[in-house]
Amino acid sequence: MLSMTPSMPTSASLPYWRLSGFYFFYFAVVGALVPYWGIYLKSLDYSSRDVGVITAIILATRIIAPNFWGWLADKTQRRLQIIRLGSFLAALVFAGVLVDQRYAWLVLVVSGYTFFWHAILPQFEVITLGYLGNNYHRYGRIRLWGSLGFVAAVVGLGWIFDYLPVGYLPVFILSFLILIWLSSLSFHEQPTSGTAVPGKGFMARLLQPSVICFLVASFLLQFSHGPYYTFYSLYLVENYGYSPMATGLLWALGVMAEVLMFVYIARLFHRYSLRQLMLWTLLLSGVRWLVIGYGAWSLSLLLVAQLLHACSFAVAHAVAIEIVRRQFGGGHQGQGQAMYSSMSYGAGGAIGALISGLLWDFNPAHTFLLAALAAFLAFVVSCFWLYPDSSPQVLPRYE
Repeated sequence: MLSMTPSMPTSASLPYWRLSGFYFFYFAVVGALVPYWGIYLKSLDYSSRDVGVITAIILATRIIAPNFWGWLADKTQRRLQIIRLGSFLAALVFAGVLVDQRYAWLVLVVSGYTFFWHAILPQFEVITLGYLGNNYHRYGRIRLWGSLGFVAAVVGLGWIFDYLPVGYLPVFILSFLILIWLSSLSFHEQPTSGTAVPGKGFMARLLQPSVICFLVASFLLQFSHGPYYTFYSLYLVENYGYSPMATGLLWALGVMAEVLMFVYIARLFHRYSLRQLMLWTLLLSGVRWLVIGYGAWSLSLLLVAQLLHACSFAVAHAVAIEIVRRQFGGGHQGQGQAMYSSMSYGAGGAIGALISGLLWDFNPAHTFLLAALAAFLAFVVSCFWLYPDSSPQVLPRYE
């Protein structure tokens, strides 16, 4: 049996379980939103277009909000205060979903909630990397608890919604948001060494060809996730008759594959370059969308597609975090993480969700075909411009 007890550094300065707990609660919110938000909106009699628009808003605020909060965090070096403020206000604003469910009101609430919600994760990534120090290659051993939180929410709510109406979803999401805020209170602001960073400024780093290519590839990869994050549950339930519980288990399988990948990702970093890992990720992501789009009639094919989540998310995310860490020095870490978040999950995810909502009623399978083409385009772009000299090199081994 695989032990989830990580072989982390023994330094007393590393609050491993508190860091892990924060990720657990944060991604429990994602595990409640991603599979069930579309079903919840459908239960309110909204059209596929409306579902796509509201989902796109969740992602679109990620274009601007992380960059604002990232700039503020790098300027003030008060990352923890920003995380606490963002988590508290996100919970407060999201409570508005319980007040009214009219379309205009939901658009307003979702816009406000996500503006504060997107203040949280990029800055917490910087805090985590700060605690890890030279042990940054062990990031996956902490981040996997976010994946476990996602699994717990997906499976738990899948079981609950077999017995209770999906209308209870906002109550669960609000509860998780409150737990995130409470978790943030357990940390102390880390000492800073100032904001001055020798060498290139933020824009000079941002405009390097390989960095631009990385951001374009990240945009296309998250664009390709649009149909999956917005309509995967609806696709299986409405088009192929899968139950909410079965759908939740398929989501959980994908995330368990993600967890195992996070456990072993350091070994891949020791063996392969970031360029190699990213290229394989993009190629297999395109294959995954084709399998879901045209093979959902087969449970076996769906199982294979969900196992590929280990590549399309876990490897992609770990590689991206490492690229940002290397390319954006200490005083630019907040803005670097925010730029990655806004370009990929923000712009890419929002446009992918919006276009998926517009195309879905015409042909769901063809929508997944478009997703596959986006991933393959990212692969081609990366072949030419993502570290063509094969750097950054393979990580050194650590005992």
